[in-house]
Amino acid sequence: MNPVQDLSKLIKLTGERAKLDAKANGTYIVYKTDKGQIVREYANGEIVPIKNPGVTHE
Repeated sequence: MNPVQDLSKLIKLTGERAKLDAKANGTYIVYKTDKGQIVREYANGEIVPIKNPGVTHE
């Protein structure tokens, strides 16, 4: 594998691990979609857009 493929695989594994941890702890993960929207994804698959990403404790 080349370094780009290695990094891509590591990023994917990190995201999968975050989802598992969120499910185990009853929380959610936050990420930016391909369209640039910041969202919360809950363990049940529900995805909620964050309206004001600069505001803490929405």
